[in-house]
Amino acid sequence: MLLRLDAIVMVEQAGFEGIAASDADEAIRILESRTDVKAVITDVQMPGTMDGLELVRIIRRRWPPVALIVTSGQRNILETNLPAGSRFLSKPYAASQIDATLHQLIM
Repeated sequence: MLLRLDAIVMVEQAGFEGIAASDADEAIRILESRTDVKAVITDVQMPGTMDGLELVRIIRRRWPPVALIVTSGQRNILETNLPAGSRFLSKPYAASQIDATLHQLIM
């Protein structure tokens, strides 16, 4: 939970609104209820019915314009496993990396 809150702070410091989801299912519900979501940041490992890799695949199919940032402390995650246009950030990542990546993907 603290990592999620840290990520929200980083997103907000980058000039965007941060919306937290406790798991992939909640993230999908948020996307279904809002039309203003420009990016999703997810960890590969997360609680719930699916992991972050499955979440970004679903998002890419259902909401193609949404920017996708996938994070993990595992070094063996390959960007080739991610949907087109996704970015991978290895943990620990810095606020400047979140800022730069969001601006590259959204602006």
